[in-house]
Order: sequence, then C-alpha cells, then structure tokens
Amino acid sequence: MMRDEHFVVLGVARPRTTWLTDIGHWANSSMLPIEFIRCVSIDEVRSRLHSDRRFSAVLLGEDCTGVDRDVIETARDAGCVPIVITDSTPRRDWPALGAADTLTQPVTPHHLLAALREHAIGVDHRSHIATHETSVDSSPTGCLIAVLGPGGSGTSTTAMAIASHLAGQPSRYPESISTRVGLIDASLNADQALLHDLGDVVPGLQELVELHRTANPTKDEVRDFFWFSPRHGYDILPGLRRHRDWSTLRRRTTLAALASIHRSFDFVVADSDADFEGESETGSIDIEDRNLLARELARNADLVVLTARAGITGLSRALQNLRELAELDIETERILLVILGAPRSTRHRSELARTILRLFDETVPSHSLPIPVMVPLRRDLEPFIHDGTPPPRSAFGSITAAVSERLQQVEPRDSRPSFQTAPIAIIPGHLGRTA
Repeated sequence: MMRDEHFVVLGVARPRTTWLTDIGHWANSSMLPIEFIRCVSIDEVRSRLHSDRRFSAVLLGEDCTGVDRDVIETARDAGCVPIVITDSTPRRDWPALGAADTLTQPVTPHHLLAALREHAIGVDHRSHIATHETSVDSSPTGCLIAVLGPGGSGTSTTAMAIASHLAGQPSRYPESISTRVGLIDASLNADQALLHDLGDVVPGLQELVELHRTANPTKDEVRDFFWFSPRHGYDILPGLRRHRDWSTLRRRTTLAALASIHRSFDFVVADSDADFEGESETGSIDIEDRNLLARELARNADLVVLTARAGITGLSRALQNLRELAELDIETERILLVILGAPRSTRHRSELARTILRLFDETVPSHSLPIPVMVPLRRDLEPFIHDGTPPPRSAFGSITAAVSERLQQVEPRDSRPSFQTAPIAIIPGHLGRTA
C-alpha cells in the first residue's frame, strides 16, 4: 500500500444497511486507506458535492431513494467517482446511466479498494484527475426545428403547420418506410393537447423525463409516450400540466430525454417559449432551470423559427428575441423570422421587411438576418382548430416552403452529440457557483 494513498469517500443507502456499517468499521480501524463520510440522504450528498471540499468517490446504494442519473452526473461534475452498490441482480444498467463501477453485495475490503484504485483519485493526487467521457449513443439524430415566440404570436399553430407539412415528406433514412415526425409541447403554458383535442395529457413530457432518471429507453419506448394524431399525421408529446411543474424537470435528466426524442424521429418540431434568460444574465440558477427547455432547444436546433405579430409591440419583442438568440451564439442563418398578420399589400410587406432588417442591423450589427417570411392574417382558422382538423395548407404555405428551403441550405448539426452539457469556465480566483 502506498503511504500517500488516501481516499475521501461519501456513502448513502437505506437505514440499517450492512455495507455502510462495514465500510465505517474498515475506515475507523485503518483497514482501508479511506475517510468514510456517511450521509443520511441524497440531498446531503448533493450538498457535500457542491461544497468546497473534494471527494474521491461516492458509494450509492441502488435501493436508496433518489439515486438516479442526475445525482450520478452531479458527482462527476464535482470530480467524484460514482460507484453503485447493488444486489446480486442489479435493478438497472447503472454503467449506462454514468456510474463508474458497480459492486455486488456483500462488499469486501479487497473489492472496494480495487475499485477505488482503478477509478478514483486520492486527495493528494487531485491535480492528475482525468475527465471521464461517458458513452454517447451514436445512432443518427433527426432534424430538430424549434418554433419560438411570445404568447399570442401564433407559435403553436405554426408548429402544427410545420409538423403536418414534414409528415408528408420522404424519410431521411433509407431503412424507414415512412417519415416519423414528433411534435413536442415544450412551452411552460402548454396547449398542444388542447389544440389537438387529445382528451388526456398523461403520459407526457413529465413522465418521459422521469423515465430517464433511472433508464436509457429505446426508441420504441420513447415513442410510446407520444400520441399519434391520424388527422395530422404526426406524433404529439403533451407538455407540462401546470406552469409551475417546470421545477420537476432536473437538468441532466431533461437533456437526456430531449436527446432520446431527437434520436427517435426523422423530424422533431418543438413548440417552445421565447424566454432565454439564464444564470449569467440574472444571477439565478432557478431562472435558468425554468428556461431550460427554450434555451437547449434553441441551441441544438437545426432551424429556429421565430414567430412575431406585425405591429409596434410585436416587432419590438421580435427584435429583443433575435438579440437574445444571437447572445446564445445561434447563427442567424439558422433563424427564420415569421411575421404573422402582415399587410396584404406587396409594397407594404416590402417596407415592413426592410424596416425589420434595418432595425436588426442597428441592434446586432455583427450579424445579418435573412429576409423574414410575411404571412397575412386569416380569420377563418378558428373553426379548424375547434374541430381538431389541420388548417388548410394555403394558410401556412409560405412558412412551410421557407422551412423546407432553409433546411436544405443549413448544414445538419451532426458534428457533436446533441443536448450535452458543456463545461463552465471559472474565473481565476473565483469560487464559481459555490461562492
């Protein structure tokens, strides 16, 4: 045994678990070169991982409440190796969820020390820790279109029209017989279930995210959470049942769910909000978590369709949203601005388009915006929504044509895995989020 070999280990399991007591005895008797800290709950584990102290590993009992993908990724982000203690038959595929290793009960000192030496770093060797790269599903992803816009600007109706149009397109993959199109209701005030008259909202987005806490579902299992609309020709994932339910969506679990959806369909259309404020803008991680769906969908989309109403208020909000999208490092070539309620006169529409481009150039001089799509207002669409039937193609033909053309022009985002968390740079001398 090396004299400077020393591990600081966290442990959490159900009360009166045998291996917790055994490891505590081994640590106190110096049988193992570890400092063992026994936690009473997953919340205490999270609190310690977010503290200034560094830990070598965390031992997680698989039968403990709250052991899931999120806490495993939290441990990895803190430079702590997650090891799951299982029964003779593991309940889940823990390595697929990010665990570095699994130990089967009864745990022996030899097996525990071997696992720590193989995966963990002693506290005196923290500078040599290597970044662990979890396996990423290499299956091809579909084309993601994020439809964003403030309330009342026609975002949901536009998303329905785009999804219906894409459902009639040929499949992107030769092995697929028909095109699979999924419509996600990612708005905090979800209404796609109402617009499609689904009659029920369970299962929906919350249930699909919950599934990803402890599993990596297959494509068929992901599609089982969608509702097929025969009139429209695509699948629908109902959104949050209440606005406040965003607090149930854990970040890493939500990203895993979005990545699974992205791989399960040829085209994914997301109906989302246009609120992109995060921690860097507001100083609040809660606001960033509330806007997680809108931010991540916009960042990972092949095409962002931004809807706005013609008028002073609508155009002002559109320019603000465009500036926020540019601040998220989204290329303007991937943004399609749609102005609903535009004038019917060709001359007036041209003047409106020139005004928008000039104002955007003044607001964000470092970017250039493509010509927006102008859609005159039609007052005969409400009966189609009321009857649950798709609106006539002529009503949104200019939008769907522009979407198809833009998708052929932009390059697909296949160079990197979708919906992956990026490391956050810490300013030298600053404690980061723990400050």
